[in-house]
Amino acid sequence: MIKHSDKLVSRSVRFIRQVLWDLATTVVPALLIALFINVYVAEAVVIDDGPSMQPNLYRGDQMMAEKVSYRFHPPQRGDVVIVTRPANEVSLVKRVVALPGETVTVRAGHTFIDDQPIDEPWVTHFGGPGYPPTLVPPDHVFVLGDNRANSRDSRAIGPVPISTLKGRVWLVYWPPDQIKLLP
Repeated sequence: MIKHSDKLVSRSVRFIRQVLWDLATTVVPALLIALFINVYVAEAVVIDDGPSMQPNLYRGDQMMAEKVSYRFHPPQRGDVVIVTRPANEVSLVKRVVALPGETVTVRAGHTFIDDQPIDEPWVTHFGGPGYPPTLVPPDHVFVLGDNRANSRDSRAIGPVPISTLKGRVWLVYWPPDQIKLLP
């Protein structure tokens, strides 16, 4: 004869097993998919390297960087990228201005490629240190902040390896009044 308490225990055990099964079949796969996306596809990033990209991007802006396109094609001039730095340094958000094999020069914040000025509609604050004519090595890019007078960029750290580009920023999603796609 089964007592009422035995039935209650049996129901409780079945309920706990069902909850654990539901967790294992929904939450764990969802976490694995989210981890996969974060590692290989896209990543949320917060600008933390100061005013170097103003007035286009501001400290505290939250953005989405995609990590896939550079597996199929090299970075393009004008791309806004996340540059990973050595362990003790903050990642940088900068704009690609020179590509591998190009000779880049910066004068009064203006960029010249092979002694020809380039169109930089994203820059509103020129200035800052210059940079002598330098050949961008293979598998490297030259990056600058949009606020040239106040930016720590390739003028200070040199051309950066393409392998250190974490991704291309394509969307600003926070704050809500600043939501925009980056070209």
